[in-house]
Amino acid sequence: MPLPKEHVYTSEDYWSLPEGHRAELINGQFYDMAPPSRIHQKLSTKLSSVLDSYITSHKGSCEVYHAPFAVNLDAEDKNWVEPDVSVICDKNKLTDSGCLGAPDLIVEVVSPSSRKMDYVLKNTLYEQAGVREYWIVDPSKSFTTVYYYEAEEFSPAIIPFDHQLVCGIFEDLKIRVSDLLEP
Repeated sequence: MPLPKEHVYTSEDYWSLPEGHRAELINGQFYDMAPPSRIHQKLSTKLSSVLDSYITSHKGSCEVYHAPFAVNLDAEDKNWVEPDVSVICDKNKLTDSGCLGAPDLIVEVVSPSSRKMDYVLKNTLYEQAGVREYWIVDPSKSFTTVYYYEAEEFSPAIIPFDHQLVCGIFEDLKIRVSDLLEP
């Protein structure tokens, strides 16, 4: 006996979610999002601020958006995510609804409930969508895993919080995550 066909959700379903209901649409399936922890919020806010300050001080054209901010990764309308931080350098991708297409840089701060999603599912999704660089900031392990997808042979770089993380899309931007955690 065949298994029942899985329902595939689309943008219409995503935008019809009840007010205040946070979920991501990945491969046509909904994934509910738990409220972030204090450390999660602190790191994502500080990283967003550092990236925005860098871009502003260098008179760059990229824009930084902090969650909740909707990103549609595919033209098939089955992948809407809300990265913790998105950097978009092509302003043609920006609409009133969010970003249509792959951001240049995505940062996800890992929560206990999002570990598998961030390291496996989203990593594959972001690479396939054309994201240039992906950071997974892991407070429980005190390191950041960085994927430079544009590199000829890419493998993840694991950067302890007390070491400098070099931003691939802004080569002279270096961030020590441990500095962002200081009071």
